[in-house]
Amino acid sequence: MTKSEGRTTVLATLALLGMAASWGSTFYLIHDLVGRVRPIDFLAIRFTMAAAFLLVLAPRAVGRISPEARKHAVVLGLLYGVAQILQTIGLATTPASVSGFITGMYVVLTPVFAALILRTRITALTWLAVALAIGGIGVLSLRGLSMGYGQTLTLVASALYALHIVGLGAWSRAKDAIGMTTVQIMVVGMVCTAVAVPGGMVFPARVSDWVGVIYMALVPGALAVLGQTWAQAHLSPTRSAIIMSMEPVFAAFFAVLLGGEGLTARVVTGGAMVLAAMLIVELIPRRKVEAEVTHIAV
Repeated sequence: MTKSEGRTTVLATLALLGMAASWGSTFYLIHDLVGRVRPIDFLAIRFTMAAAFLLVLAPRAVGRISPEARKHAVVLGLLYGVAQILQTIGLATTPASVSGFITGMYVVLTPVFAALILRTRITALTWLAVALAIGGIGVLSLRGLSMGYGQTLTLVASALYALHIVGLGAWSRAKDAIGMTTVQIMVVGMVCTAVAVPGGMVFPARVSDWVGVIYMALVPGALAVLGQTWAQAHLSPTRSAIIMSMEPVFAAFFAVLLGGEGLTARVVTGGAMVLAAMLIVELIPRRKVEAEVTHIAV
């Protein structure tokens, strides 16, 4: 690996860490928002605003990508949008901690799908990192688990998130990042709006709620997906999933820093396990890691 490629890999890792941090921040910042606005309405508003922001930011980006890239972005947007809706519906009958753990199963499902779809060779050391990551997520969030209707929907959402990660790894190109991100976000916004409108959409009534929505649309929404799309042009799906598993660690960090929650042994142990998983995958010899980066054009 050249020095330039090494810098790009580091930047891609930092982009995914930034995305995980922004996602983790949302648990505290908009904790009570869905008590006043239906979750599906919130998703529709959030992703519609995110799409509008990207279109204003780079109005010609979509036109610059190939028809094939647009088709891929539509598929990725459908995967992500349906996953968001299923996770939201499942959350209505599933404790948030359990939902977080089941959603985090994408860390396990991603290498499985990568092996099946991309014929990726997953090393024993990578599987160790996967096991540590899912174990750490469990320690951070799990307080009992039973599989009912809501949990099943959440597991399906987790599988769709894993397919989204694998799809990005196969189809994303750094030069197409803005265009593909814009199409993805537009599709997610349309899917969520199509589900929200029949029930009559309710918009936020408080200024503070609109601040939360705008933040969610721009940072954990548009910019986070843009960072993921660019980063996965340089990192393998499995490696990306393990780095992204830092999300619950950041969620716990913000809960302690801003929410006044205690720094318990559970938080420290779970966070350390996920961090160890990320360090392991970053320390895998580069020849093994780079062999996992598979791009396909179909």
